[in-house]
Amino acid sequence: MTFRSIIDAGRDEAIALSAPNRPAISYKDLRKHCDQIGRQLASQGLTNSDRVAIVLRNGPEMASAFLAVSSYMSAAPLNPTYKLSEYTFYLKDLKPGLVIVEENSTNPVKAAAANLSIPVVEAKVTANSLAGAFELFQSEADIQPANLDHEALVLHTSGTTSRPKIVPLLQKNILASTRNISVSLELKSTDHCLNIMPMFHIHGLIAVLATSMSQGASVCCSSGFNAMKFLELAKEEKISWYSGVPTMHQTILLRAQKQPEAAKALELRFLRSSSASLPPTVFNELNNVFGCPVIEAYGMTEAAHQMTSNPLELGKQKAGFVGIVTSPEVCIMDSSGNQLLPGDEGEVCIRGENVTPGYENNDAANAVSFKDGWFRTGDQGLFDQDGYLKITGRLKEIINRGGEKISPLEVDNVLMEHPDIQQVVTFAVADKMLGEEIGTAVILVNGKSMDAGKIRKFAAEQLAKFKIPKHIVFVDEIPKGATGKLQRIGLAKKLGLED
Repeated sequence: MTFRSIIDAGRDEAIALSAPNRPAISYKDLRKHCDQIGRQLASQGLTNSDRVAIVLRNGPEMASAFLAVSSYMSAAPLNPTYKLSEYTFYLKDLKPGLVIVEENSTNPVKAAAANLSIPVVEAKVTANSLAGAFELFQSEADIQPANLDHEALVLHTSGTTSRPKIVPLLQKNILASTRNISVSLELKSTDHCLNIMPMFHIHGLIAVLATSMSQGASVCCSSGFNAMKFLELAKEEKISWYSGVPTMHQTILLRAQKQPEAAKALELRFLRSSSASLPPTVFNELNNVFGCPVIEAYGMTEAAHQMTSNPLELGKQKAGFVGIVTSPEVCIMDSSGNQLLPGDEGEVCIRGENVTPGYENNDAANAVSFKDGWFRTGDQGLFDQDGYLKITGRLKEIINRGGEKISPLEVDNVLMEHPDIQQVVTFAVADKMLGEEIGTAVILVNGKSMDAGKIRKFAAEQLAKFKIPKHIVFVDEIPKGATGKLQRIGLAKKLGLED
């Protein structure tokens, strides 16, 4: 098995990728396309050990480019909305042999690549071409698919508190992850997923695209997340599932609650949430509105995405928990590296075939993160007596209020119980007396009004006094990262609560 063999699972005539207003591409044509792109890249002197940066907007070409490049070498997808300085940083760091951009692209990555003497090629799409079909070069050269120990994908960590770290993922890491995810979701060749995740992020690339391909299933490659058009597109495509981050689910939910019959009519087999904790209230409302299992999973880039997942069987999901271990080993450790018992809170640690061999050119980070074969995730959590994992916070995000440790996630989940609150995110605010105080950004349900006093009073009903937010800011939108994840670190400054 290699990454290239992932796309061998689908029947020749079966649809692999679809896209709005485009003819779908079959597995037979996708295989032909990926092999052609591999040979076209080889004609430029690129080998299995080279990296190719991909700067394309969400859509079928981005999906097929990832599949093609990863089949023969290493794909380095980059956010197409980066600025020149960001592209310069990432290209210097990654050292790709080539950058793929759209035809007639004006993206600043071209200037960044030119300054670094990195060649750029445009993905040429002809009129009425199949979804995902494009050409890079007219010349071709022989090349064999990459082997299991070759790098297939390289991404950076988010870098919210430090310099982004390079995460190389080998072919065998990704194959292990697709096996784990497909088993958890019981994916079938008849499944059809609507991708709304950005294709420069591990969630969309592995959980949606690669895993679907490995089962001969199909993916609708949308142009990105659009809550206004979600239900309509989901109906047109007759999807059986979708996966997103909590903020996406919350926005979809607002639409679906106004059209409950349309939501139920989709007859989804399940919907999946990952990349951040899903508030229990949102879990329950999604379950009610769509009438299907809500599968919350736990993933991260360093693990080629998934580590735990709630079971698919109806009623086996637990709100507020990210599920059971799905194949890689997962344990809870204290700061000294001792494994803890169920119910004891500590750092989530993992090991297994899906885990990266280590950060590139970063001995200091590897020394901290890898201990005795275990990768320390930086997440705080615990297992309950049934083996379900609960994430209680990110260690770096824990608020230290005069020695009292507060999990922002705990405050979020309590406030989300209020019917007039649509979204909330809790974070640390620097404080001269206590070191840190609690800040909370709140989005109210349309037409509702509340003041800070009412929110504190509500919080006091379920939280100890020291956990009640001091700083409450009402906003129309909460700043998010490129993938839609809420970012607590640095939020106080963004909202004007710190200099």
